[in-house]
Parts: sequence; C-alpha cells; structure tokens
Amino acid sequence: MKSILESAAARLGRGPVGPILVHLVVIAIWQIAADFGGLPRYILPSPTETLATLFEPRNRWAENTLVTTIEIFGGFLIAVVVGVAIALFFSWSRLLLALFMPLLVSLNMIPKVALGPLIIVWFGYGIGTNMAIAFAICFFPIVITTARGLSEIEPEMLYLARTVNASKWQIFRKIQFPGALPYIFSGMKVSAVLAVAGAIVGEFIGSEKGLGYLMLQVQINLDTATMFMSVLMITLIGVVLYGAVAFLEWLLVKRGGNA
Repeated sequence: MKSILESAAARLGRGPVGPILVHLVVIAIWQIAADFGGLPRYILPSPTETLATLFEPRNRWAENTLVTTIEIFGGFLIAVVVGVAIALFFSWSRLLLALFMPLLVSLNMIPKVALGPLIIVWFGYGIGTNMAIAFAICFFPIVITTARGLSEIEPEMLYLARTVNASKWQIFRKIQFPGALPYIFSGMKVSAVLAVAGAIVGEFIGSEKGLGYLMLQVQINLDTATMFMSVLMITLIGVVLYGAVAFLEWLLVKRGGNA
C-alpha cells in the first residue's frame, strides 16, 4: 500500500497535475481565510473579489500588463545577449577576465534601488528606463554562469580544434556554446526572476504606466483587491518567462542530449 501511494505521489510530482492541485488548495485556503477569518476586506480580499477587479476599466489591465511585460522581457533579452557576449570575450582573453571581472563584481554590489534614481535622471521616465533597470539587475548571473560554462570545456577539444585552424568563432559556435548551454540556462533562470523585480523597482521609482505604477495608484484608496491582482499578474508574467526558459532548456539541452 505504501509503495502504491509513493508511486502515485511520484507520478503527480512529475506531471502538471500535482502543482496545479497545490495552487488550487492555496486558493481555497485563501478564500476560506477571507470569508471566515474576520479580517477587513482592505486587509485580505477574497480571490473572487480580486478576480472581479479585472473587469474594472479604470485599471487599464491590458495596457499596464503589456508595458510591464515589455520591460521584463526586454531587459531580460538584452541581459542574455550582452551577458553571453561579455563572457565570450572573457573566455578569449585572460587579460580581459582579470581586468574587468572584478569591476563587474564591484558594480553588481551597488544596490539597484539606489541606482534606479540615477538611471531615471540620465534617461527619464519610460519603458526604456525600466528595461535598463531590469537589465542591470539580471545581467550579472548570466555573465558569471556563462563564463564558468565556457571555461569548463575540455582543453583537449579546444586544442584539437585549433590544430585544424578553426577560428575563435567556429570554436565558440561548435564546441564552447553547446557545452556551456546548461550553465547559460542556469543563469537565465536566475535572471528571469531578477528581471521581474528590476522592472517593478523601476515602476515604483518613477513610471506612468505598468502594473507597479497601478499598485501605487490604488494604494491611496486602499484598493487591496486591485493590488493583489497586480501582484498575481506580475507573477504570471514571471512564470511565463521562466517557463519559456525552461522549455528552451528542455528543447536544446535535455531533449537534444537524448537525441
């Protein structure tokens, strides 16, 4: 009997059914707590009240969600391109790695919340500014993990490629990049989470659109249901981004490795 339950639990954990059930249980607990917990609605609105805010035109959900999505995905994609490129240059030159990696570490130590007002002074308000803040927050993990992955390639393979006069670009495309993919996707998963935080920090500091901006606007009226819905929409965007990265990892690394 115990083995049957364990096998059933293992099957639930591997498929989507288990996580979906867990989320539904959390929502049910939330509804019960809101209905019978005795808390004021401005403290804990119910899931149904939270969902109802989607039908209020004044919240402009489509526009605000689109703005936040562009900021998150844009900052993340720029961080991936720039991070992989910098890590590639580091793999080509030990001098560049020795000179500039400590600088990147020092810059990463700067609190991005403190950096946000400076970015706004330099570039003003807007989607581009919030993308820059998202980029600044999620860029470093990609550089670190990619540089580590590129350095883990077997020296014998690199030596063999050089003996047949392969260019640096050919070595990167055929040997280094495929070998470093697990490290790159590891950094991308971390950065996907950080990109969400970066975009919302930018909207909190200064913005005229977006879900973070909407939260600040309704906070004045204690519209907690709309604030809850904004958090859920931000979470959904982050889950979609993380899921896209995980799918690409399965497609290029796990499935490709089994092919």
